[in-house]
Amino acid sequence: MANQRTVVYGGLRAVVYVVVGGAALLAVATVASVLGPALAFDLYTPAFAAWWTVFTAIAVQGVPFLLLGTVVSAAIGAFVPERVFTRLLPRSPALAVPVAGAAGVVLPGCECASVPVADSLMRRGVAPAAALAFLLSAPAINPVVLVATSVAFPGQPEMVLGRLVASLVTAVVMGWLWVRFGREEWLRPARRRGHDHGSGPGAFVAGLQHDFLHAGGFLVVGAAAAATFNIAVPRSLLDVPGWAAVLLLAVLAVVLCVCSEADAFVAASLSGFSPTARLAFMVVGPMVDLKLFALQAGTFGRSFAVRFSAVTWVVAVVCSVLVGWWLL
Repeated sequence: MANQRTVVYGGLRAVVYVVVGGAALLAVATVASVLGPALAFDLYTPAFAAWWTVFTAIAVQGVPFLLLGTVVSAAIGAFVPERVFTRLLPRSPALAVPVAGAAGVVLPGCECASVPVADSLMRRGVAPAAALAFLLSAPAINPVVLVATSVAFPGQPEMVLGRLVASLVTAVVMGWLWVRFGREEWLRPARRRGHDHGSGPGAFVAGLQHDFLHAGGFLVVGAAAAATFNIAVPRSLLDVPGWAAVLLLAVLAVVLCVCSEADAFVAASLSGFSPTARLAFMVVGPMVDLKLFALQAGTFGRSFAVRFSAVTWVVAVVCSVLVGWWLL
């Protein structure tokens, strides 16, 4: 009886930590986004005020989904036995990759949420190739993103289908590339840093605190890098014609760090670019951007992040061009 009470109290305490902590973080981020630009304008320059506005906008977008991802990650580590994953996924990594990629449709979150979840899956025994396929597909093909895309492009279902197909194919191809060429030692730094907090409510709270604090710092670094690009690069340099526009928007997706739930509206506003270029923007963004690179480097190691991000960018651009040529 005493053990049952301990479990119940521990579970309630964990819920309180999540709700209160998440609300406090959102409140701080919101106040900073409102007051920050005015304070920056008074103390520094209009350019710094603009930088602060972009920085806080990215942080406010990312914090809720980062919290969601760390909650899911901690829950997986504390409550889900390893045998569950071995039963759900095929034993062969090559077959597990498309299953895990398709499973990305069930997690309504952005790329900030997918990194800690993928890390937790690896620590629970899931093949890295399958976990990485899930990492790439979850923020790109979940229902929230697809609905947002349909709203941003009314009367253009081919854009929604194109995003779904190009994103899923990119995730699966990257998973298969990891099966063929990936090396376990690229992930060893992350596994040395990973902590086994045991199981139960206490383990959930410990895992949540560790994962959120660890990943949150790298979200801040990525947001600062994206804000710097937004302010430092003149808009006149972004005027390019033809197929070069595809590469330009693919690069912009990396540096602008727009949340996957909102990037369709940004893409729709870029009416001067071709549909294929805008598709590339929506496919690349949830898979490769500065804040995601920072999160991956902090979670899996810099060596992994450099290799994985570079190859993912190339595969995502190629898939976008092929799907755009086919559908758009």
